[in-house]
Amino acid sequence: MTAPVTLVKGQNAPLRATSIVVTVDLAAPADLSALLVTAGGKVRSDADFIFFNQPDGPGVRCRQPEPGRPWRIEMDLPQVPAGIDQVRVVVALEDTASRFGSFAPAVARVLDDAGSVLMTYEATGLSSESIVIVLEVYRRGADWKVRAVGQGYAGGLAALITDHGVSVDDGAAPPSQPAPPSQPAPPSQPAAPTYQPPAYAPPAYSPPAHQGPASSPAPAAASYPPPPPAPAHSPPPGHMSAPQGYPPPSAPPAPPPPAAVPGEVSLVKGRSVSLQKGQRVSLRKEDGVALTMVRMGLGWDPIKKRSMFGSREVEIDLDASALMFADQQPIDVIFFNNLTSKDGSVQHLGDNRTGAGDGDDESIMVDLTRLPAHVTAVVFIVTSYEGQTFEQVENAFCRLVDQSNNGELARYTLGGGGAFTGMVMAKVYRDGVNWKLQAIGEGMQARTPIDALPQLGRFV
Repeated sequence: MTAPVTLVKGQNAPLRATSIVVTVDLAAPADLSALLVTAGGKVRSDADFIFFNQPDGPGVRCRQPEPGRPWRIEMDLPQVPAGIDQVRVVVALEDTASRFGSFAPAVARVLDDAGSVLMTYEATGLSSESIVIVLEVYRRGADWKVRAVGQGYAGGLAALITDHGVSVDDGAAPPSQPAPPSQPAPPSQPAAPTYQPPAYAPPAYSPPAHQGPASSPAPAAASYPPPPPAPAHSPPPGHMSAPQGYPPPSAPPAPPPPAAVPGEVSLVKGRSVSLQKGQRVSLRKEDGVALTMVRMGLGWDPIKKRSMFGSREVEIDLDASALMFADQQPIDVIFFNNLTSKDGSVQHLGDNRTGAGDGDDESIMVDLTRLPAHVTAVVFIVTSYEGQTFEQVENAFCRLVDQSNNGELARYTLGGGGAFTGMVMAKVYRDGVNWKLQAIGEGMQARTPIDALPQLGRFV
């Protein structure tokens, strides 16, 4: 068995295998991706950026063996198109506020399809970078070689992929130059610019009539603006679909800032935490183990109206939704007509049109291990599709459930309704490498999640 080749920065070596795997070991959560570039150093299209939400390209794949395990880049070099000169392997820190200089050097390994290590490279000399091209696999005639690169970008992923010709949102910062290895980290480094990967471009949400059970196909979108609301689910009068670039241009004035936040509480094994408005809880169990799969259950009861014929319940059609954000930028909207996020990390379990029955009326699953690295918060809201206000709703609550054992971790109950048609219930958000839950309980005027979008900036 031949000993692995140890590379230093700038060194190259020939490959003796055509099917290889690249892994990177680092003492911090990180994502791997690959850029398929031409001889001019640019991608041919956004499809040549291979990452967790666009994992398959010609001859190159991005894979995570199992949740919580490091990502890997798999290459079948004979399948790489002739117009591709190099495959550049990129490692990005999940926490965009962190820098490579804060950790031991990343170690990249090139393995053959039998798992034998062919080459290793220790990426030393990094400091203020949050993303690095660690290796490149490139053509030399009919053969392939590997070069140790170790080139970092302090401007983050948006800067790197823009330099390679991948499109980003209009609001992204212009590409920055690679950071020199000796550049010290500034005292307070801002997070990398947010961007919206091609596969994440959300549809123009024009909510059609409510669909039936979750398994039923979604009906075709209605034309806008529709006639006034009817008993059947019709979009609100004058409601327009959200444009591709969120948020909509005419945002209503922001409500007053939230009240002072109570202290943070901890999860206790076997006991649900009762949250107050604004209170936070760390999503780690008592033994310090981080949660992975959680379910946000949302519930409400319709008020009972009394008349000379006795009392009756008035059906109140509330809808639970989850909105994913990268800082202030909306990334995806998960609601009754878009049940699963594009990356599969967030799933709505189906629509309830009446609030009838005990327990959760609607539930939304969140796989914390699959949330993309650039997603910083998931905001949970409830909106009144028919326009009834929360004055007609009783016992509205949200609760967080550990899906591994179906145990309730935390619950937040609203103490009375108000003259609003929407409610921001809670959010799950990143705090460094950890996730936390915050109870919010703020009212708003919104009959769909798209109506709510321009009002959510202050919560993220």
